[in-house]
Amino acid sequence: MNIYQKYKEDSIYSMSSSELLDLLYEEAIGRLRKAELALEDKEYALFDDCLRRTSKIVRYLIDILDMRQPISYDLRRIYDYLILDLSKIKAGRERERKEIARISHILSELREAFQQAARKVNEERMLSRSEGRG
Repeated sequence: MNIYQKYKEDSIYSMSSSELLDLLYEEAIGRLRKAELALEDKEYALFDDCLRRTSKIVRYLIDILDMRQPISYDLRRIYDYLILDLSKIKAGRERERKEIARISHILSELREAFQQAARKVNEERMLSRSEGRG
């Protein structure tokens, strides 16, 4: 393992759960962008790989859901839908091209919602700490 890979691995292990979630969304959205470009350039192997990796990330997001939380059921349905749509895109290539942007938009919206929730939790923690000191 080279130094860069070791640094990258260490930085991932030191991330909070909200930072890791953000990274997963960022990677999935980035892969969809690459898939769009690959499709434009007719690089179908890269296109398929990007969609496969995006599907893998979405499946991982399903695996880490805490099903004791009511919102997890809704997220599960959204993620299942995204996986189905990704499969349709992969099978249809040109016909479903517009769907890539739509899936990317859905992932971006979810990412933003989780970022807002993480900010709110952090603000509440800071507020409770400052009240505890005062």
